Formats: sequence, structure tokens, C-alpha cells
Amino acid sequence: MDGADLLAAQAYDEGVITEVIRPAAIVPEGAARAILVELSLGDVSSGGVWHSTTTMWSRYDRPWNGTPASTGAELIGNIQVAYGTPTKYEITLYRVTITRFGQSNGWSVELLSDEALGYGGLTLAECPRAALNAPPKPFRF
Repeated sequence: MDGADLLAAQAYDEGVITEVIRPAAIVPEGAARAILVELSLGDVSSGGVWHSTTTMWSRYDRPWNGTPASTGAELIGNIQVAYGTPTKYEITLYRVTITRFGQSNGWSVELLSDEALGYGGLTLAECPRAALNAPPKPFRF
């Protein structure tokens, strides 16, 4: 499934599980560094199963076949992240999506998150959480 097909499937919610992490999970600096190193070492283009960008960590069922595309590899799910928030060296996890393929192969939001966070010695359940502030007061004339 290429990027356009994945986007269309997610838009129509065709067997896709998406969970917004509330409150968002905050990965502390030390764990963040360890996770980023392991995701880099386990890149799909070099024999691993992860493809990471500055906004998303994607888990595949097997490595890519050497081309710059995911030919033959099936996407299991994505973890949407924000680097440098709430502080410069932390990472915030705020949304996790499991594809239909991932779901049919036993993957869940917790399992995918725990695999990535495990590189930093964390699980989703024990990861520090963002503080939720009260909404602002309504504007009045």
C-alpha cells in the first residue's frame, strides 16, 4: 500500500485503528536519545523494520528490498511524534495508528508503542504524561 492508498484508507477508516494519546506521552531526554539511535540502526532500508522521520515512526513487517520504496513490506502502524516538545530534548507521542494488516497480525496501539519506547527502557503505561491545562475562559465583550 503506497502513501496515497494509506491516506485514503485512513480517511475512510477502513480497518484502521487510530488512538490519540491523552494526555500525550512525553519521552525524557535520555530515553529519547536511546530510542532515536535504535530506530536509526533498525531502519528498513538497512535491514530493520522501522522508518522514522521528524514527525512519524513507521513500523513495517520486514525490511525494504533495497529500493527507496517499501516494495513488498507491509506497514503495521505509525506513531506520530513531535520532537523538541515540551522541552528541547524531549519527544511527545500524541497519536498511534494501526493498519488493517497490523491489526490482523495481532498488533495493538500499546504493543506498537511499547516496542518503540522499549528502546529507551519505557512502556506507554509508564511513560511520563503531558500536563493538561484548563481551557481558557470564553471571550466576552
